[in-house]
Amino acid sequence: MPPYNILIVEDSPTMRQLISFALKRLRVVRIVEANDGVDGLKKLSAEKFDLIFTDINMPIMDGLKLVSLVRTDSNYKATPIVVITTEGAQEDRERALALGANAYITKPIQPNNILDVARKLLKIA
Repeated sequence: MPPYNILIVEDSPTMRQLISFALKRLRVVRIVEANDGVDGLKKLSAEKFDLIFTDINMPIMDGLKLVSLVRTDSNYKATPIVVITTEGAQEDRERALALGANAYITKPIQPNNILDVARKLLKIA
């Protein structure tokens, strides 16, 4: 089994596939997908993840609420979280980072950008 578990929380199947496809190039990762924040929380309670990618705008529970809930969970206080969103405004970026996100990527995403951020946060050479 690969050494790193990554959770992708994104309501768009196309975006989940794009992020997943980029990350699979690392070869040392196992990817689990969730279609909204509630689904993401369920998956986080079922197994341990080393990195979380989340969208902001999702139905049921948005990504910012997910980030704040993850940061209050002692099991995930130190787990890196990457926010990927269409929200490019500086105040959105600042809010996500203030809630505990480690990185903020605006769409449209570039696969190499996803890989670079994942490598940096997982400390993969």
